[in-house]
Amino acid sequence: MTKSSSFSIKHWSLGDQPREKLKVQGKNTLSNAELVAIVIGSGNSSESAVVLCQRILLSVDNNLSELGKLSIRQLMKFKGIGEAKAISIVAALELGRRRRGEVALKRLQITSSKSVFEYMQPMIGELPHEEFWIIYLNNSNKVIQRNQLSKGGITTTVVDIRLVLKAALEVGATSIILAHNHPSGTLQPSKSDKQLTDKLIIASKSLDIQVLDHLIITEKAYFSFMDEKLL
Repeated sequence: MTKSSSFSIKHWSLGDQPREKLKVQGKNTLSNAELVAIVIGSGNSSESAVVLCQRILLSVDNNLSELGKLSIRQLMKFKGIGEAKAISIVAALELGRRRRGEVALKRLQITSSKSVFEYMQPMIGELPHEEFWIIYLNNSNKVIQRNQLSKGGITTTVVDIRLVLKAALEVGATSIILAHNHPSGTLQPSKSDKQLTDKLIIASKSLDIQVLDHLIITEKAYFSFMDEKLL
């Protein structure tokens, strides 16, 4: 048996192979490294897929959220991770992120700024660039839909107020909530954040649409214009 083949998962006992373990014992019995190993399929000449994935996870303190932030290029720095495997890891973690967002949508009724944060954080809280979103609500404060209005660079984004109100009329919204992320992690609203909020409030009033809140969202915290009495 060659050195490279001895580290292959297929040479392990069936009980130790991640795929077989998942099939026989269930998904909850697998470690994060074993689950990622199933995604990439194989390791390198000196490590099994599981050991390789343990090393990758160790580089982000075994935090899946941090792993999801790694780019394809960053993942490819690990021996045994080529472009195809890196893309597979990124895709798998993106599916998990979207699943969290869909679960939040099914359960969501806007009752507080915290509920908005829990709804939007999976979508924008960990992004390296700024995005601006609008949440459209009916008269029971239930979400009709959420729309991405713009996607910006590291520090800025552009919002077209006309598009915000056009969409509100199309879906029959009676109120809206604004949300955007600050990749820098700062929670303080900028001058432009305040000006944009004021403009949307004024424009919405003419259509009997209420701006309920504007949230600035980071990975672990948020700033609410309503809570801070800025609306």
